[in-house]
Amino acid sequence: MTEKDLLELWLRTRNQLVISQLAPTFLLITTVGLVGTIRELGLYVSLAAAGILLASGILGALVQYSASVEGQAIATDLKNMPSKSVVASRVISLGPWLNVSKFVTPAIFSAIFAFLLLALFG
Repeated sequence: MTEKDLLELWLRTRNQLVISQLAPTFLLITTVGLVGTIRELGLYVSLAAAGILLASGILGALVQYSASVEGQAIATDLKNMPSKSVVASRVISLGPWLNVSKFVTPAIFSAIFAFLLLALFG
């Protein structure tokens, strides 16, 4: 692959990463705003809300993880190219930061999910 191909792949991978965070974030924010209403609607609605959050969170985390791994592979491929543009050098320097989206972001989701479970069922 050429540097241009790798940079285009980087952009697509980065977009996947951003898009994968939209649905879980929206659902978490919405649920926080509706905790009282959801609780009033009863146990089954609370369980359904928890299930929706969990499914969305798991899928989002899987996409974030895979996009991060792919992004790091792209950064490594760029690093191994004989000559690099300034843009490629910046992408290479960002590669290690993708560990945040691999590990920290899912951990934060898990903590928020746990707090929402406490709010829904506690």
